[in-house]
Amino acid sequence: MEDGVLKEGFLVKRGHIVHNWKVRWFILRQNTLLYYKLEGGRKVIPPKGRILLDGCTITCPCLEYENRPLLIKLKTQTSTEYFLEACSREERDAWAFEITGAIHAGQPGKVQQLHILKNSFKLPPHISLHRIVDKMHDSSSGIRPSPNMEQGSTYKKTFIGSSLVDWLISNNFAASRLEAVTLASMLMEEHFLRPVGTRSTGAVRSGDLAEQFLDDSTALYTFAESPKRKISSKEEISLSAVELSGTVVKQGYLAKQGHKRKNWKVRRFVLRKDPAFLHYYDPSKEENRPVGGFSLRGSLVSALEDNGVPTGVKGNVQGNLFKVITKDDTHYYIQASSKAERSEWIEAIKKLT
Repeated sequence: MEDGVLKEGFLVKRGHIVHNWKVRWFILRQNTLLYYKLEGGRKVIPPKGRILLDGCTITCPCLEYENRPLLIKLKTQTSTEYFLEACSREERDAWAFEITGAIHAGQPGKVQQLHILKNSFKLPPHISLHRIVDKMHDSSSGIRPSPNMEQGSTYKKTFIGSSLVDWLISNNFAASRLEAVTLASMLMEEHFLRPVGTRSTGAVRSGDLAEQFLDDSTALYTFAESPKRKISSKEEISLSAVELSGTVVKQGYLAKQGHKRKNWKVRRFVLRKDPAFLHYYDPSKEENRPVGGFSLRGSLVSALEDNGVPTGVKGNVQGNLFKVITKDDTHYYIQASSKAERSEWIEAIKKLT
Protein backbone atom coordinates (compact mmCIF):
# COMPACT_ATOMS: atom_id res chain seq x y z
CA MET A 1 0.00 0.00 0.00
CA GLU A 2 1.03 3.64 -0.50
CA ASP A 3 2.58 5.62 2.36
CA GLY A 4 -0.01 6.85 4.84
CA VAL A 5 -2.68 4.40 3.65
CA LEU A 6 -4.23 2.54 6.62
CA LYS A 7 -6.56 0.33 4.58
CA GLU A 8 -7.92 0.13 1.05
CA GLY A 9 -10.39 -2.01 -0.86
CA PHE A 10 -13.90 -2.32 -2.28
CA LEU A 11 -16.99 -1.24 -0.37
CA VAL A 12 -20.55 -0.69 -1.62
CA LYS A 13 -21.73 2.89 -0.98
CA ARG A 14 -25.25 4.29 -0.89
CA GLY A 15 -25.76 7.35 -3.09
CA HIS A 16 -26.70 10.67 -1.46
CA ILE A 17 -29.34 11.96 -3.86
CA VAL A 18 -30.61 8.78 -5.50
CA HIS A 19 -30.32 6.06 -2.86
CA ASN A 20 -28.85 3.45 -5.17
CA TRP A 21 -25.87 1.30 -4.22
CA LYS A 22 -22.59 1.32 -6.12
CA VAL A 23 -19.21 -0.30 -5.65
CA ARG A 24 -16.40 2.16 -4.95
CA TRP A 25 -12.69 1.75 -4.21
CA PHE A 26 -12.00 3.20 -0.74
CA ILE A 27 -8.67 4.43 0.65
CA LEU A 28 -8.43 5.18 4.37
CA ARG A 29 -5.86 7.73 5.53
CA GLN A 30 -5.32 9.17 8.99
CA ASN A 31 -8.10 11.76 8.84
CA THR A 32 -9.83 11.13 5.50
CA LEU A 33 -11.69 8.31 3.75
CA LEU A 34 -11.42 8.71 -0.03
CA TYR A 35 -13.56 6.86 -2.59
CA TYR A 36 -13.07 6.37 -6.32
CA LYS A 37 -15.13 5.31 -9.33
CA LEU A 38 -13.96 2.27 -11.26
CA GLU A 39 -13.53 1.90 -14.99
CA GLY A 40 -12.07 -1.19 -16.58
CA GLY A 41 -10.94 -2.59 -13.26
CA ARG A 42 -9.04 0.59 -12.34
CA LYS A 43 -9.79 3.51 -10.03
CA VAL A 44 -10.54 6.80 -11.77
CA ILE A 45 -8.45 9.74 -10.53
CA PRO A 46 -9.23 12.20 -8.98
CA PRO A 47 -11.39 10.71 -6.18
CA LYS A 48 -15.16 10.78 -6.60
CA GLY A 49 -15.45 12.04 -3.02
CA ARG A 50 -13.93 12.23 0.43
CA ILE A 51 -15.23 11.79 3.97
CA LEU A 52 -13.55 13.93 6.64
CA LEU A 53 -13.20 11.77 9.75
CA ASP A 54 -12.54 14.53 12.30
CA GLY A 55 -15.54 14.54 14.65
CA CYS A 56 -17.15 11.62 12.77
CA THR A 57 -19.27 9.03 14.59
CA ILE A 58 -19.39 5.40 13.47
CA THR A 59 -22.20 2.86 13.90
CA CYS A 60 -21.29 -0.79 13.40
CA PRO A 61 -23.23 -2.94 12.90
CA CYS A 62 -25.82 -0.67 11.31
CA LEU A 63 -29.20 -2.37 10.90
CA GLU A 64 -31.14 0.35 9.12
CA TYR A 65 -31.41 -1.77 5.96
CA GLU A 66 -32.85 -5.23 6.64
CA ASN A 67 -31.42 -6.78 3.45
CA ARG A 68 -27.95 -5.31 4.02
CA PRO A 69 -26.74 -6.66 7.38
CA LEU A 70 -23.04 -5.85 6.80
CA LEU A 71 -23.28 -2.06 6.91
CA ILE A 72 -21.15 0.61 8.54
CA LYS A 73 -22.72 4.05 9.05
CA LEU A 74 -20.60 7.19 9.29
CA LYS A 75 -22.02 10.52 10.41
CA THR A 76 -19.85 13.59 9.87
CA GLN A 77 -19.69 16.79 11.94
CA THR A 78 -22.08 18.36 9.42
CA SER A 79 -24.56 15.46 9.98
CA THR A 80 -23.98 13.96 6.52
CA GLU A 81 -24.60 10.20 6.68
CA TYR A 82 -22.64 7.62 4.70
CA PHE A 83 -23.71 3.97 4.44
CA LEU A 84 -20.94 1.54 3.44
CA GLU A 85 -21.38 -2.21 2.93
CA ALA A 86 -18.61 -4.80 3.24
CA CYS A 87 -18.56 -8.31 1.74
CA SER A 88 -18.32 -10.21 5.06
CA ARG A 89 -18.60 -9.71 8.80
CA GLU A 90 -14.83 -10.02 9.19
CA GLU A 91 -14.15 -7.41 6.49
CA ARG A 92 -16.80 -5.06 7.89
CA ASP A 93 -15.33 -5.30 11.39
CA ALA A 94 -11.80 -4.77 10.02
CA TRP A 95 -12.92 -1.58 8.25
CA ALA A 96 -14.85 -0.39 11.32
CA PHE A 97 -11.82 -1.04 13.53
CA GLU A 98 -9.43 0.89 11.27
CA ILE A 99 -11.86 3.79 10.72
CA THR A 100 -12.55 4.06 14.45
CA GLY A 101 -8.80 4.04 15.07
CA ALA A 102 -8.36 6.88 12.56
CA ILE A 103 -11.17 8.89 14.20
CA HIS A 104 -9.63 8.43 17.67
CA ALA A 105 -5.98 8.67 16.59
CA GLY A 106 -5.30 11.31 19.23
CA GLN A 107 -6.70 9.14 22.06
CA PRO A 108 -4.25 6.27 22.78
CA GLY A 109 -6.50 4.81 25.49
CA LYS A 110 -9.40 4.47 23.08
CA VAL A 111 -7.18 2.85 20.44
CA GLN A 112 -5.86 0.35 22.99
CA GLN A 113 -9.45 -0.54 23.92
CA LEU A 114 -10.16 -1.19 20.25
CA HIS A 115 -7.17 -3.55 19.96
CA ILE A 116 -8.46 -5.58 22.92
CA LEU A 117 -11.94 -5.66 21.38
CA LYS A 118 -10.65 -6.69 17.96
CA ASN A 119 -8.59 -9.54 19.39
CA SER A 120 -11.43 -10.87 21.54
CA PHE A 121 -14.15 -10.87 18.87
CA LYS A 122 -13.14 -13.89 16.80
CA LEU A 123 -14.92 -17.10 15.90
CA PRO A 124 -12.86 -20.19 16.77
CA PRO A 125 -11.76 -21.92 13.53
CA HIS A 126 -13.35 -25.25 14.48
CA ILE A 127 -16.84 -23.75 14.84
CA SER A 128 -19.12 -23.28 11.82
CA LEU A 129 -22.06 -20.88 12.18
CA HIS A 130 -24.05 -23.00 9.71
CA ARG A 131 -23.48 -26.07 11.92
CA ILE A 132 -24.68 -24.20 15.00
CA VAL A 133 -27.83 -23.02 13.22
CA ASP A 134 -28.56 -26.55 11.94
CA LYS A 135 -28.23 -27.84 15.50
CA MET A 136 -30.49 -25.05 16.78
CA HIS A 137 -33.20 -26.21 14.36
CA ASP A 138 -32.91 -29.85 15.50
CA SER A 139 -36.35 -31.04 16.62
CA SER A 140 -35.07 -33.04 19.58
CA SER A 141 -32.07 -31.13 20.94
CA GLY A 142 -32.36 -27.64 19.41
CA ILE A 143 -33.87 -24.36 20.55
CA ARG A 144 -37.64 -24.51 20.78
CA PRO A 145 -39.29 -21.18 19.95
CA SER A 146 -42.46 -20.43 21.89
CA PRO A 147 -44.77 -17.47 22.60
CA ASN A 148 -43.12 -14.90 24.92
CA MET A 149 -44.46 -11.65 26.32
CA GLU A 150 -42.69 -8.30 26.59
CA GLN A 151 -44.31 -5.10 27.84
CA GLY A 152 -47.80 -6.44 27.32
CA SER A 153 -47.22 -7.75 23.78
CA THR A 154 -46.97 -11.44 22.89
CA TYR A 155 -44.42 -12.52 20.31
CA LYS A 156 -44.86 -15.95 18.72
CA LYS A 157 -41.99 -18.35 17.96
CA THR A 158 -39.34 -16.55 20.02
CA PHE A 159 -36.73 -17.50 22.63
CA ILE A 160 -35.03 -15.50 25.37
CA GLY A 161 -31.40 -14.42 25.24
CA SER A 162 -30.27 -16.18 28.39
CA SER A 163 -31.78 -19.48 27.16
CA LEU A 164 -29.70 -19.37 23.97
CA VAL A 165 -26.55 -18.62 26.01
CA ASP A 166 -27.33 -21.66 28.20
CA TRP A 167 -27.92 -23.79 25.10
CA LEU A 168 -24.64 -22.77 23.42
CA ILE A 169 -22.69 -23.68 26.57
CA SER A 170 -24.50 -26.98 27.16
CA ASN A 171 -23.82 -28.02 23.53
CA ASN A 172 -20.10 -27.18 23.92
CA PHE A 173 -20.14 -24.38 21.35
CA ALA A 174 -18.87 -21.96 24.03
CA ALA A 175 -16.90 -22.39 27.26
CA SER A 176 -18.28 -19.36 29.09
CA ARG A 177 -21.20 -16.98 29.04
CA LEU A 178 -18.98 -14.26 27.55
CA GLU A 179 -17.97 -16.57 24.68
CA ALA A 180 -21.60 -17.58 24.16
CA VAL A 181 -22.72 -13.93 23.98
CA THR A 182 -19.99 -13.23 21.41
CA LEU A 183 -21.08 -16.25 19.39
CA ALA A 184 -24.76 -15.25 19.56
CA SER A 185 -23.79 -11.73 18.41
CA MET A 186 -22.11 -13.25 15.37
CA LEU A 187 -25.18 -15.36 14.58
CA MET A 188 -27.27 -12.21 14.68
CA GLU A 189 -24.83 -10.15 12.62
CA GLU A 190 -24.69 -12.87 9.97
CA HIS A 191 -28.51 -12.68 9.81
CA PHE A 192 -29.25 -16.12 11.27
CA LEU A 193 -31.08 -14.53 14.21
CA ARG A 194 -32.93 -11.27 14.64
CA PRO A 195 -34.04 -9.29 17.70
CA VAL A 196 -37.73 -9.08 18.60
CA GLY A 197 -39.28 -6.48 20.87
CA THR A 198 -38.00 -3.26 22.46
CA ARG A 199 -35.29 -4.67 24.74
CA SER A 200 -33.23 -6.65 22.23
CA THR A 201 -33.78 -4.25 19.31
CA GLY A 202 -32.60 -1.33 21.47
CA ALA A 203 -29.35 -3.15 22.30
CA VAL A 204 -28.60 -3.80 18.62
CA ARG A 205 -29.14 -0.16 17.70
CA SER A 206 -26.69 1.02 20.39
CA GLY A 207 -23.96 0.88 17.76
CA ASP A 208 -21.42 -0.81 20.05
CA LEU A 209 -18.91 -2.97 18.17
CA ALA A 210 -19.04 -5.66 20.85
CA GLU A 211 -22.01 -7.25 22.60
CA GLN A 212 -25.06 -6.87 20.42
CA PHE A 213 -26.74 -9.90 22.00
CA LEU A 214 -28.18 -9.72 25.52
CA ASP A 215 -27.72 -12.53 28.06
CA ASP A 216 -31.03 -11.54 29.59
CA SER A 217 -34.32 -13.22 30.43
CA THR A 218 -36.30 -10.23 29.10
CA ALA A 219 -34.57 -9.95 25.68
CA LEU A 220 -36.36 -11.83 22.88
CA TYR A 221 -34.98 -13.26 19.63
CA THR A 222 -36.18 -15.40 16.75
CA PHE A 223 -34.77 -17.14 13.68
CA ALA A 224 -34.26 -14.76 10.76
CA GLU A 225 -35.95 -16.62 7.96
CA SER A 226 -34.75 -15.38 4.59
CA PRO A 227 -37.56 -13.91 2.47
CA LYS A 228 -38.79 -16.27 -0.23
CA ARG A 229 -38.94 -14.86 -3.73
CA LYS A 230 -40.66 -16.32 -6.76
CA ILE A 231 -38.13 -17.18 -9.45
CA SER A 232 -38.97 -16.06 -12.95
CA SER A 233 -38.79 -18.69 -15.68
CA LYS A 234 -36.86 -16.12 -17.75
CA GLU A 235 -33.92 -16.14 -15.36
CA GLU A 236 -30.85 -17.62 -16.99
CA ILE A 237 -29.32 -19.00 -13.81
CA SER A 238 -30.99 -22.08 -12.38
CA LEU A 239 -29.62 -22.61 -8.89
CA SER A 240 -30.36 -25.70 -6.88
CA ALA A 241 -30.42 -25.66 -3.11
CA VAL A 242 -27.56 -28.15 -3.15
CA GLU A 243 -25.20 -25.68 -4.85
CA LEU A 244 -25.70 -23.11 -2.12
CA SER A 245 -25.64 -25.58 0.77
CA GLY A 246 -21.85 -25.87 0.96
CA THR A 247 -19.70 -24.33 3.68
CA VAL A 248 -18.42 -20.85 2.82
CA VAL A 249 -14.62 -21.03 2.55
CA LYS A 250 -13.86 -17.52 1.28
CA GLN A 251 -15.68 -14.43 0.09
CA GLY A 252 -14.75 -11.00 -1.17
CA TYR A 253 -15.13 -8.35 -3.85
CA LEU A 254 -13.41 -9.08 -7.18
CA ALA A 255 -13.73 -7.53 -10.66
CA LYS A 256 -15.04 -9.88 -13.37
CA GLN A 257 -15.12 -9.59 -17.15
CA GLY A 258 -18.56 -10.17 -18.67
CA HIS A 259 -19.02 -13.00 -21.18
CA LYS A 260 -21.05 -11.08 -23.78
CA ARG A 261 -20.18 -7.40 -23.55
CA LYS A 262 -16.70 -8.03 -22.06
CA ASN A 263 -17.12 -5.11 -19.66
CA TRP A 264 -15.68 -5.27 -16.13
CA LYS A 265 -17.89 -5.19 -13.05
CA VAL A 266 -17.20 -5.73 -9.36
CA ARG A 267 -18.99 -8.73 -7.91
CA ARG A 268 -19.09 -10.30 -4.46
CA PHE A 269 -17.60 -13.77 -4.91
CA VAL A 270 -18.43 -16.61 -2.52
CA LEU A 271 -16.40 -19.82 -2.57
CA ARG A 272 -18.08 -22.90 -1.09
CA LYS A 273 -16.98 -26.48 -0.46
CA ASP A 274 -18.98 -29.73 -0.17
CA PRO A 275 -20.05 -29.19 -2.91
CA ALA A 276 -17.35 -27.00 -4.46
CA PHE A 277 -18.90 -23.99 -6.20
CA LEU A 278 -17.92 -20.40 -6.91
CA HIS A 279 -20.88 -18.01 -7.04
CA TYR A 280 -20.93 -14.28 -7.67
CA TYR A 281 -23.47 -11.67 -6.60
CA ASP A 282 -24.31 -8.14 -7.75
CA PRO A 283 -23.56 -5.98 -4.67
CA SER A 284 -25.77 -3.14 -5.96
CA LYS A 285 -28.89 -5.33 -5.64
CA GLU A 286 -30.91 -5.82 -2.47
CA GLU A 287 -31.60 -9.52 -2.95
CA ASN A 288 -29.05 -12.02 -1.72
CA ARG A 289 -29.22 -14.23 -4.80
CA PRO A 290 -26.28 -15.11 -7.08
CA VAL A 291 -26.27 -13.69 -10.59
CA GLY A 292 -24.00 -16.53 -11.68
CA GLY A 293 -21.88 -19.42 -10.54
CA PHE A 294 -20.18 -22.64 -11.57
CA SER A 295 -18.96 -25.96 -10.23
CA LEU A 296 -15.23 -26.15 -9.51
CA ARG A 297 -14.96 -29.89 -10.10
CA GLY A 298 -12.48 -30.42 -12.94
CA SER A 299 -11.75 -26.68 -13.22
CA LEU A 300 -8.35 -25.10 -13.83
CA VAL A 301 -7.18 -21.87 -12.19
CA SER A 302 -4.06 -19.87 -12.98
CA ALA A 303 -2.54 -16.40 -12.63
CA LEU A 304 -2.19 -14.25 -15.75
CA GLU A 305 0.96 -12.28 -16.55
CA ASP A 306 1.18 -8.81 -15.00
CA ASN A 307 3.04 -7.23 -17.94
CA GLY A 308 0.64 -5.97 -20.61
CA VAL A 309 -2.92 -7.06 -21.31
CA PRO A 310 -3.23 -10.88 -21.40
CA THR A 311 -4.91 -12.72 -24.26
CA GLY A 312 -8.68 -12.94 -23.76
CA VAL A 313 -8.87 -9.76 -21.68
CA LYS A 314 -10.63 -6.78 -23.23
CA GLY A 315 -9.63 -3.21 -22.42
CA ASN A 316 -6.54 -1.87 -20.74
CA VAL A 317 -6.96 -4.07 -17.65
CA GLN A 318 -3.64 -5.14 -16.17
CA GLY A 319 -2.29 -6.61 -12.96
CA ASN A 320 -3.55 -9.09 -10.39
CA LEU A 321 -5.56 -11.07 -12.96
CA PHE A 322 -6.37 -14.76 -12.87
CA LYS A 323 -8.42 -17.13 -15.01
CA VAL A 324 -10.72 -20.03 -14.15
CA ILE A 325 -11.53 -22.55 -16.90
CA THR A 326 -14.48 -24.78 -16.04
CA LYS A 327 -14.96 -28.41 -17.00
CA ASP A 328 -17.14 -27.35 -19.97
CA ASP A 329 -14.36 -24.96 -21.17
CA THR A 330 -15.98 -21.69 -20.08
CA HIS A 331 -13.32 -19.04 -19.34
CA TYR A 332 -13.75 -16.59 -16.44
CA TYR A 333 -11.36 -13.63 -16.21
CA ILE A 334 -11.15 -12.17 -12.71
CA GLN A 335 -9.12 -9.35 -11.15
CA ALA A 336 -8.10 -9.12 -7.49
CA SER A 337 -7.12 -5.88 -5.77
CA SER A 338 -3.55 -7.04 -5.00
CA LYS A 339 -1.06 -9.80 -5.80
CA ALA A 340 -1.48 -11.20 -2.29
CA GLU A 341 -5.27 -11.37 -2.66
CA ARG A 342 -4.92 -13.02 -6.07
CA SER A 343 -2.62 -15.70 -4.57
CA GLU A 344 -5.07 -16.35 -1.72
CA TRP A 345 -7.97 -16.86 -4.14
CA ILE A 346 -5.97 -19.12 -6.46
CA GLU A 347 -4.80 -21.32 -3.57
CA ALA A 348 -8.31 -21.53 -2.09
CA ILE A 349 -9.84 -22.50 -5.46
CA LYS A 350 -7.08 -25.04 -6.25
CA LYS A 351 -7.87 -26.95 -3.05
CA LEU A 352 -11.43 -27.50 -4.30
CA THR A 353 -10.78 -28.47 -7.95
